[in-house]
Amino acid sequence: MFENLTDKLQGIFRRLGKRGILREQDVDAVMREIRLALLEADVHYKVVKDFVGRVRARAVGAELSRSLSPAQQVIKIVHEELVATLGEAGRLRLEGPAPYVIMLVGLQGSGKTTTAAKLGRYLKQGGHLPLLVAGDIYRPAAVRQLEILGEQLQLPVYSGDAGVAPPQICADGVREARRRGRDVIILDTAGRLQIDAGMMSELVAVKKATAPVETLLVADAMTGQEAVNIAGGFHERIGLTGLILTKVDGDARGGAAISMRAVTGVPIKFLGAGEKTDALEPFYPDRLASRILGMGDVLTLIERVEAVFDEEQTERLERKLREAAFDLEDFLEQLRQVKKMGPVGQILDMVPGLGRLAQDVSSDVADQQLRRVEAIVLSMTPNERRAPRILNGSRKRRIARGSGTTVQEVNALLQQFRQMQRMMKQLGKGKRGARGMMRMFG
Repeated sequence: MFENLTDKLQGIFRRLGKRGILREQDVDAVMREIRLALLEADVHYKVVKDFVGRVRARAVGAELSRSLSPAQQVIKIVHEELVATLGEAGRLRLEGPAPYVIMLVGLQGSGKTTTAAKLGRYLKQGGHLPLLVAGDIYRPAAVRQLEILGEQLQLPVYSGDAGVAPPQICADGVREARRRGRDVIILDTAGRLQIDAGMMSELVAVKKATAPVETLLVADAMTGQEAVNIAGGFHERIGLTGLILTKVDGDARGGAAISMRAVTGVPIKFLGAGEKTDALEPFYPDRLASRILGMGDVLTLIERVEAVFDEEQTERLERKLREAAFDLEDFLEQLRQVKKMGPVGQILDMVPGLGRLAQDVSSDVADQQLRRVEAIVLSMTPNERRAPRILNGSRKRRIARGSGTTVQEVNALLQQFRQMQRMMKQLGKGKRGARGMMRMFG
């Protein structure tokens, strides 16, 4: 989402890095460029003015360290002020007697229904017992969509009877949760194409009937500057406690994420980065600031690895590495685990120093290549995967036909695999290499 802003900021810092001394006129020139970069990224003009003012005051003040270059000094200040602008890390306030009601609001098309399911999955993994309530009776198939998602995630869904008004459905859903012993209720409420009095009145009634501990606005990050106005409108009428930004994996300019916390005073609690039900991340301002500045996000990358790879898999692969027994069966297993971590572009963006590579490599092309590699390995027999040395010309032609690829692509994969085997054999001889390599492939 922040590719353009990241690219512009990194360009500014590279030019600044050529200077040996940070003079006041240099700071002014850099601040002008940063101001333009933020405005072009759809950051609210008031937020830009305040942000640039704070950075300039620190950059020309007495805080500068002699041990840092001019570029490093400005990057450090920009990072710290960006974190301050994004606010504190959002956390759900599940306090007091259960069940806890979480009310999701937002305009139609912002992704509320999918987000309700994602949030239910997230809470279930955290040891809670969520109940989803289908409170959107106006959008065609909204109730059925939530029921299907609930079935996929093994989460109960309460939809109420036909003809019942949403406030009553939501209130009945709370009673149903108590009856079933569920400790969290997630309300999927109705939206409109734009903010109107009818929608707001209904949401006020729902809130009064259910007394939610959290009222979260689900906002489409791709709506840009308008998302800030939408957040302000909802907050003024119903009182928000937090924000969930969806579609942050799209090609939006990213300004909404920077602006919404500062304009509304309401914390961002989650980021939705895809359509899959596991594509919901808790919001950490320091991690997002690092990604915006092209510094990567190692902590989120590690969390994705740990969510995908279990200890038994890690130990099994470690043994194989030590014994130099890593084969294409293992390669296929690791490839499938890596795919679960998300689009390749997102993963590259989290690795420090590879942000620019992520911009140059199309995520769709990279994901398509992974699918072709998987198809090649799946077209092999189990024996061929375990002993790829037996692959002769006729076998390779059969594999190419079966996978819809070419013999050249099959040969290229085998060559890359042999290189990987040699590297892993060397690492396997070390005392700590195997587990480290496991983490690298995660």
